[in-house]
Amino acid sequence: MNQRPLSTALRPSACPGLLRIVPALDGGICRIKLNGGSISSDQAEAVVAAAECFASGVIEATNRANLQIRGIGNEQSALIDNLLAADLGPRTAGGDDVRNLMLSPGAGIDRRMLFDTRPLAGQILATLQSHEAFHGLSAKFAVQLDGGEDLAMLEHPHDLWLSAFAQDGEQRLAFGLAGCPTDSPVGSVALADGHALVVAVLESFLELARPEQTRMRHLLTEYSVEAVLLRLAERVPLQAVVGWQRVSGSSDLHVGAHPQGKPGVVYVGAVPPLGRLDPAMLRGVARLAREFGDSSLRFTPWQSLLLPNVRGENAAEVIGQLQSLGLHCETDQPLSRLIACTGSNGCGKGLAETKGDALKLATLLRRHRQTPSVHLSGCARSCAAAHRAPVTMLAVAPGHYDLYFRDATQPGFGALHARNLTIEAVAALLDARSRSPLDA
Repeated sequence: MNQRPLSTALRPSACPGLLRIVPALDGGICRIKLNGGSISSDQAEAVVAAAECFASGVIEATNRANLQIRGIGNEQSALIDNLLAADLGPRTAGGDDVRNLMLSPGAGIDRRMLFDTRPLAGQILATLQSHEAFHGLSAKFAVQLDGGEDLAMLEHPHDLWLSAFAQDGEQRLAFGLAGCPTDSPVGSVALADGHALVVAVLESFLELARPEQTRMRHLLTEYSVEAVLLRLAERVPLQAVVGWQRVSGSSDLHVGAHPQGKPGVVYVGAVPPLGRLDPAMLRGVARLAREFGDSSLRFTPWQSLLLPNVRGENAAEVIGQLQSLGLHCETDQPLSRLIACTGSNGCGKGLAETKGDALKLATLLRRHRQTPSVHLSGCARSCAAAHRAPVTMLAVAPGHYDLYFRDATQPGFGALHARNLTIEAVAALLDARSRSPLDA
């Protein structure tokens, strides 16, 4: 059981953490960083209790497979202490900000994985928290460890990514800087050198970066990738990667029941509407994990959750109960494919009430029988989506949005299609586009 760290003096940052409650229009925000997105049923119930006792009861799944509690009042210390007592906090105060390591939600259970990433992830997380120099990294500096799983978010950019592959019968880790695993790798290391590579990259970054260069992409405007690789090669044996490219899996594997590597068991994925869970919902999911799974649940970068290790014959029962709790377990439901930021109800930068507008859009899309993946953003910061969604609605005023379609040749949200549309106009346009024979 965690105790409050001896020193809780935190550097200023706009990013919430477990120890840093950041104010918003709807109260304070506490972000709970989960190891590999995983949490036990007991810990989930501790989050529920904290949200009910010390906040408004609003719990959010984030796009980095973490949890947030919103609407925190004056009892911030009590909330923090309760979460630490449930072993949901960092080992050190300075380690809270830098626990930014993304795994697949299917780590250790995915049928296509090349290796179980969790032991290596544990090593990396322990080093991030115990090595004081790393506490100087930006709270947004992030690492991805990809074990080759089918269920993997491969579109979120990271400062460092590592991806498993096989070469001449040897398991290795391809890696890249300031990008995604679907990018061309800049090199590879033996699987046994994965931890050493992460340490070498982080140490090299801190040695080279000026204070204003907080992310790897900033550093690479001044130093070439080749210069960084030469520095890394002095610390870790590197090899080139020839003829390998990471291929994306299905984007729907986080919804519904899917077989695991172990015969006879499945995981069941469910989407809370717009990433928000009320206390009854999360408490009910924790109960189902105990009754039908292994008393654990996993959150995903799609702002959804999984119940792993469910017997195949129980999948239909679990899905039915998840749906009765208000979660969505089918990909053809609009709310399974809509994401929205907090919006103007909770964020001073939001230009529209995105959550309410998304619910309205979901009703219209259901009427039109369309299920596109749509991201509603209250401002250009795009807090709800680290990846580029197929369709993005960028708020320009209450109830009005500019509409973008993903285009690999365009930066940001993609190609601007129309300006200042109402929700009804967006729904009609998406319906017409889906019926067009020219639309691929």
